[in-house]
Amino acid sequence: MEHADIVILGAGAAGLFCAGSALGQGKSIIVIDHAKAPGEKIRISGGGRCNFTNMATAYDRFLSENPRFCASALARFSPGDFVTLIDRAGIAWHEKTLGQLFCDDSARQVVDMLLTRMRGAELWLQTTVDEVCPDPDGFRITTSRGILLARRVVVATGGRSIPKMGATGLGYDIARQFGLSLIEQRAGLVPLTFAEQELQLCRPLAGLSVEAEVSTGSGKNRRSFSDGFLFTHRGLSGPAILQISSYWKPGEQITVDLAPGIDAGARLRAARGEHGRQTVARAISAWLPSRLADSIIADCGLTEARLADQNNAVLDRVAARINSWTVRPVGSEGWRTAEVTLGGVDTRELDARAMQARKVPGLYFIGEVVDVTGWLGGYNFQWAWASAHAAGLALQA
Repeated sequence: MEHADIVILGAGAAGLFCAGSALGQGKSIIVIDHAKAPGEKIRISGGGRCNFTNMATAYDRFLSENPRFCASALARFSPGDFVTLIDRAGIAWHEKTLGQLFCDDSARQVVDMLLTRMRGAELWLQTTVDEVCPDPDGFRITTSRGILLARRVVVATGGRSIPKMGATGLGYDIARQFGLSLIEQRAGLVPLTFAEQELQLCRPLAGLSVEAEVSTGSGKNRRSFSDGFLFTHRGLSGPAILQISSYWKPGEQITVDLAPGIDAGARLRAARGEHGRQTVARAISAWLPSRLADSIIADCGLTEARLADQNNAVLDRVAARINSWTVRPVGSEGWRTAEVTLGGVDTRELDARAMQARKVPGLYFIGEVVDVTGWLGGYNFQWAWASAHAAGLALQA
C-alpha cells in the first residue's frame, strides 16, 4: 500500500497542469491515467499543433448552468499567463483568426513542457482506477497497481468525448458516489445530422466548404456564429456548425446565411436588370460556388431558369434560400466525434476559487469534468489551465 499527499486522476491538460501547480516542498504527488501516454488530446488538437489558448477568453465564451462560475479561475490565470510559460519553454507560436494561438511546430512541445513543469511528481500510466472511497486520513484509491492512500484527490478525468481515446464516465461516477449533483452531459462542438430529405441536398455537396453565419434560438437566447461551413454525407460540419451545436437543442431549427454580408435579393434584382438573359444559377455563382448555386436553384425548382423571366417574389424566395436557409437537424454525430462534453459536475457543488467540493473536503474537480464548456478555438484548454491552477494553489496550502 502506497501513500501520497495528492493524487490526480487524469493525465490530460488539466491533470498535468495541476500537478505542476501543486508541487511544493515535501509534497508527494501521483498522477494516474489508463492511457499509454500523457496528454493525448493535447497531442492531436489543432491538427497536431495545439490551439493552446485564446486571447479573447472571457467568462461569456463558456456554457454552464452557472455562467459566471468560471470567471474567478479565468481571472486568476489568463491566456497571457500561459503564453509566458510557452515562451519560457522556447516554444514558437503564432496567432490565427479570432485570437487562437497555435504552436508553430508540434503539440508534443506543450506536453513536454507540462511534463517538465511537474517534474518531481510521479506519473502512473496504463493504470486503471477501480474505486475511490473515503478514508480516515483522506481517500482510499483502488487501482490496477494496488491500493493507494491520499490526503487529497483531484478528479481531472475529462468528459465523454472521443471515446476511442479512452474517455469514460469515471469522474461523474466519483462525483455521484460522494453525493455531488451532475448536470446532464451531451456532446458539444460536434457535427449535426439530418433526415433524408435534407440529406438529399447535403450529400451531393459533401466536401464543399463556404463561409457562413449559423444561428439558433430566438430573442435573448439567439446565438450566431460566422465561420467555415462544411457539407458532409451525413449533414453539416465546419467551425460554424461545431460552435452552434453547443447551443442547439434537439427539435430546434438552425438558420444558415450562406452568403453573409451579401443581400442576395438586391444582387439578383440588379443582375436581372443588367444580364436578364443569364440563368439564375449563373448569377448566384458570381458569389457562391457553382455546385452550391446549382443545388440551391434545383431546390427552388428553377433549373435553367433565366433572370428576366422571374418576378420579384421568385427572386426573393431564392434570396431567402441563400440568406436564411432554415433546416431542422435530427441529431448530432455524438460522442464519437464531439470535441467536448457539455454538462458535468454541478458548479454549485464546488468552491470557485479552489475547485474543491463543498461537501467533501480534499476532493477537487477540474477541467472538462466540470459543467463549464468553452467555445471552439482554444477556450477549453484555457479553462483546463485556469481551473487546474486554481486547484493547484489551494493544494499548496
